[in-house]
Amino acid sequence: MFRILKKRPQKQHPIEGMSNRNLPLSSELDKNLQILKSIYKGCIDVIYHPFLIAGKTKALLVYIDGLSDTEQIDSSVLAPLMSKTIDKSINLQETCENIQLSNIRVVKTYDDCIKNISNGNPILLMEHEEQGAALGLAKWDKRSIIEPESESVIRGPREGFVETLGVNISMLRRKIRSPNLKMIKMNIGSYSDTSIIIAYIEGIANQSLIDEVQNRLQKVEVDSVLESGYIEELIEDNVFSPFPQLLDTERPDVASANLLEGRVVILVDGTPFVLIAPVSFFSFFQAPDDYYQRYLISSVIRIMRLFFMLISVFLPSLYVAVSSFHQEMVPTTLLLSMASLRESVPFTALIEALIMEIVFEALREAGLRLPKQIGAAVSIVGALVIGQAAVQAGLVSPLMVIVVAITGIASFMVPRYSEGIALRLIRFPIMMLAGTMGLHGLVFGFIAIVIHLCKLRSFGVPYLSPIAPTIGREMKDAFIRSPWWMLNTRPHLTGRINKYRQAPNQQPKPKK
Repeated sequence: MFRILKKRPQKQHPIEGMSNRNLPLSSELDKNLQILKSIYKGCIDVIYHPFLIAGKTKALLVYIDGLSDTEQIDSSVLAPLMSKTIDKSINLQETCENIQLSNIRVVKTYDDCIKNISNGNPILLMEHEEQGAALGLAKWDKRSIIEPESESVIRGPREGFVETLGVNISMLRRKIRSPNLKMIKMNIGSYSDTSIIIAYIEGIANQSLIDEVQNRLQKVEVDSVLESGYIEELIEDNVFSPFPQLLDTERPDVASANLLEGRVVILVDGTPFVLIAPVSFFSFFQAPDDYYQRYLISSVIRIMRLFFMLISVFLPSLYVAVSSFHQEMVPTTLLLSMASLRESVPFTALIEALIMEIVFEALREAGLRLPKQIGAAVSIVGALVIGQAAVQAGLVSPLMVIVVAITGIASFMVPRYSEGIALRLIRFPIMMLAGTMGLHGLVFGFIAIVIHLCKLRSFGVPYLSPIAPTIGREMKDAFIRSPWWMLNTRPHLTGRINKYRQAPNQQPKPKK
């Protein structure tokens, strides 16, 4: 169920033939062919197939080779129309009745023709007809549905979104089989004309949120949208914040769960990553299988994620501050050991930490970009070899290698890459503050981060909710994951309309 959103006319680029796009189709077939050829000048993959319907009426079929199903064109369109025997010329409506297809739409302008041809739907034009027919015969290679590598789970569905918008919509429909799942379609990009779907559940999502998402997307005027990341940067609240304000996911179950909590899902044609809005800071520490395992296990793991997140951000800074300014905080035995280990190191603790952290991040990035067969091996072996060589050369101390290793392991605990890389980036300015002002600088950095997070919004929703503002009943799914029989209500800031999502008093009671 789609609702087509009216889009503001975008500025067209001065390309030959583009000025004819908004003109209505002509009743002269030769003129239509001439204009289409001028628009698609230099496009060798556009096929123009003239033929006679029943040996009498001139017709033209236009499609792009590789986007349309040529076998169906031959069997369902050309064969029945060319073999039909009639005594008089027939119009477009009568012609479409002889085509064995369920998806046929009328087109009246050249712009309609171009959009359908680009989507793989052949256009049928006839002599003496001021309109044509778009035949639903799109067909191109699709990637099979597999488990997303970036969001693998121990327990849960093993399917992920693909690059085809229709397949992604059907996967959402399989999860939420209600007519209240509504979808608004629009196109963005003067060249790519990329299809965008705004999905929400009527009766759960706030209308103000839906309107805000539409308004922000309507303001986007770009040449192309090749991935959902284009959209994310153009509609987020604070473009200068390192923290992501929309959640991206490849999993239909994650998208469906957020829809049921009153959020909006944005699907972009050509990418398996969909966007979810609004989100909070804690949304990025919730893994999909938190909700498929027992709540005690999920709660402990979630607390560990938050704890190790703090370690990944502040541990190197704490080491730099203590070793440089606050040696009195270290026990004497440990202090003597640290001094002996750093005796041959020519750099300060800050320079030492920066060198090791930059090298570690470089190795991690190299491991991501290398082929999968050797990426992991290069990362592990590189870290071991470089760390050991740096210690033997006296460039860094063994304790710094341990600190960097613990920090790296802790950073892998963040389940969302976009949030994890933001935390890795802010680690460096905090280290510099700690290296110049000690623990005072570390505290100042922590306070600055908290203030920034308190000011941050995701489509108007406070980023630190349910902590700031404090919403007690939503704490049940923030630091911990409460059992399902306690999660009776939807999030306050997204699911206000339909507050309750399940019946109360469903706690299992043991038999006596």
